[in-house]
Amino acid sequence: MGKLTFILGGARSGKSRFANGLAAKHKSVLYIATYRRCAGDREMEERVKKHKENRPRTWKVVEEPVDLCSVIKKYGGKYKVVLIDCITLWVSNLMLSGKNSGGINLSVCKLANAVKKVCPVSILVSNEVGLGVVPDTKMGRNFRDIAGSVNQAIAQSADAVYFMIAGIPLVIKELK
Repeated sequence: MGKLTFILGGARSGKSRFANGLAAKHKSVLYIATYRRCAGDREMEERVKKHKENRPRTWKVVEEPVDLCSVIKKYGGKYKVVLIDCITLWVSNLMLSGKNSGGINLSVCKLANAVKKVCPVSILVSNEVGLGVVPDTKMGRNFRDIAGSVNQAIAQSADAVYFMIAGIPLVIKELK
């Protein structure tokens, strides 16, 4: 069984930088980006550009907004590390594709099992969305609740969990 590291924190907390640093300790890295491109979203495209600049060019990058398990099955065993950034974008994509909380929870279980079975080392990055203000829409609250339960499920199956605050990783659960 592979080792799963889970990194979560607020927006701009240093999650991706920390995850990239952990992955960079290995030569063979598969990076799965879950962002679904939206025409005309220049601000997000700029963020994607900065993320790309912060990754080594030797990493294999696959952009997949929904079907992460198929990417894991296709490529996971060929790489020492699989880094998935970001789980909350993936959850949003699943919701927008019509999956309900039960379907999303099932997808999370399948993902956690797949990465531990196929990948020697996996690193999953997610936002902690439950520490901010209560969303003012039903959809926003539903997203927050589903993202919270997804984060809990991944943290339970993870071998190591880090919480990022202002670029500093706090150890929640240590790799044994």
